[in-house]
Amino acid sequence: MNSKYIGSYSLEDAEFGTSVEVVVDAISRKISTNSLPNTPTGDFPNAGNPNTISAQDLNYTYSTKPVFVGGATTVRTTGVAVNGVKFEPGTAEAVACSSGEAFRVEALQDVYNLGLDFNNAHVQPSGEYHYHGVSELLVDAFNDDDDLVLVGFAADGFLMYYSKSDAYTPGYELAAQPREGTGCTGSGPLKADSIQIAGTMPDGTYTSDWLFSDTTGNLDECNGTIINGEYAYLITNTYPYIGRCLNGEVQADTGPPPG
Repeated sequence: MNSKYIGSYSLEDAEFGTSVEVVVDAISRKISTNSLPNTPTGDFPNAGNPNTISAQDLNYTYSTKPVFVGGATTVRTTGVAVNGVKFEPGTAEAVACSSGEAFRVEALQDVYNLGLDFNNAHVQPSGEYHYHGVSELLVDAFNDDDDLVLVGFAADGFLMYYSKSDAYTPGYELAAQPREGTGCTGSGPLKADSIQIAGTMPDGTYTSDWLFSDTTGNLDECNGTIINGEYAYLITNTYPYIGRCLNGEVQADTGPPPG
């Protein structure tokens, strides 16, 4: 886990247009990025995503002295990948029911086409490319001999890893009770006048299909754990893929993702 990307570095890739500069000092990690990955992407626009990738001008400042507080603060942007592309696992698409229930659509599911590419990523209306799950190309780009590959920096300052051996297991299971909700319609690109919810079984299509149990898996609610005496987050191949909350000191960011 002695990645050269833990310290200051610059990453420029003329082939993909990538430009990232990370400056690390005693208290902070400052990330300046144009949010263009250093790997191939899928074609955008596409049938499920009408947006075109464009360079951004983004800056993030994260602590290099993170403080674990617990409490699981819900966030929209979990962190930023080593290549400067943000991790934003939630979506803006939802189903609302006249009976009062609301269901947030998961990005990684088989019912609705949200236009994700082979990196489990797509594009917001602003042109910003972002990850909803693990990108194998991202892992390959920063791979070394260790099982744990440093893939990013969480917004609370802790590090984000991917385990090549899948050694870490999330603590989430599908709910066992049928969904409830009548008079349900989809928002945005779902464009469905009526969506059947009542009586259907949780299958991972919606975020609320998943329930956390501290007796399942070896990761906490935010997909984190202690590794070699230090707290860190894992990006996993199963839900939540990228954690939806942070256990370190961080400003809450609970609003829905844009677009």
